[in-house]
Amino acid sequence: MLFLTLAIVMVDAPKVLAQPAPEPTHHLDPQCQAFVDGLAQQGGPGWDEMGVEQARITFNSLTDLFGSGPADVQAQDVRLDDRIPVRIYKPANLKSSDNKLSVVMLFHGGGWVLGNLDTHDALCRRLCKQSDCTLVSVDYRLSPEHPYPAALDDCYAATEFVSQHGDELGVDPDRLVLVGDSAGATLALAVAIKARNASGPKIAGQVLIYPALDNRCDSASYQTFASGYGLSRADMKWFWQQYLGEHKAGVYAVPAKAQSLAGLPPTTIITAACDVLRDE
Repeated sequence: MLFLTLAIVMVDAPKVLAQPAPEPTHHLDPQCQAFVDGLAQQGGPGWDEMGVEQARITFNSLTDLFGSGPADVQAQDVRLDDRIPVRIYKPANLKSSDNKLSVVMLFHGGGWVLGNLDTHDALCRRLCKQSDCTLVSVDYRLSPEHPYPAALDDCYAATEFVSQHGDELGVDPDRLVLVGDSAGATLALAVAIKARNASGPKIAGQVLIYPALDNRCDSASYQTFASGYGLSRADMKWFWQQYLGEHKAGVYAVPAKAQSLAGLPPTTIITAACDVLRDE
């Protein structure tokens, strides 16, 4: 697992910036290596071997590793449209005149099986404080109890609601950004593609943190980092199976199948060097 703090800066005229990629590496940072080695020494099963219930217990137990996040952030649990649970974060120093902040829709990672509002609370607090944006963390339904398209339906409906109720929520719907990590990044991209195709909510930008985009799991990085780097190829195949169930894997489930990415918002993609998902 990788832990990071990401600061999002909204600008009036976003630009697409290309950064030269560093040379590929097969070596983990020493701190990451020590963490992975510690997990290996424990000799526990992989996510794919635990079963859903035990995997969730284990994933939730890791929450303390993220810390508590900044305390000076306002957080409120509500249900959008009386049905979709979300946690709304606002900067603590919010002034009455700041009633039109940019808004970030945050879709958490966890292979569509793991994670909730609490597992990503510290990250959301850091993002809110460092970006001075309102942040809406969506507690979408999880697989396998609610396979595709349940998670996407929840994320899209939440985004649509926030876009349509900007005055009520005190946000600027013209500065709405999608953010997700891993499976959450998959959902963010799917929401953006669906919004484009259906002339839905206006998306100003998206940040995709090591997204999972292709259920074939056969890229070069899937071979190089198949095991021993935290997230294994077997794990991802299991997560995809839980998410898709018996459903046909169309573009909204597997964004790599998109015929075109034209018309999507400005996008920042963050990858990890030693990760099965890297080449996607």
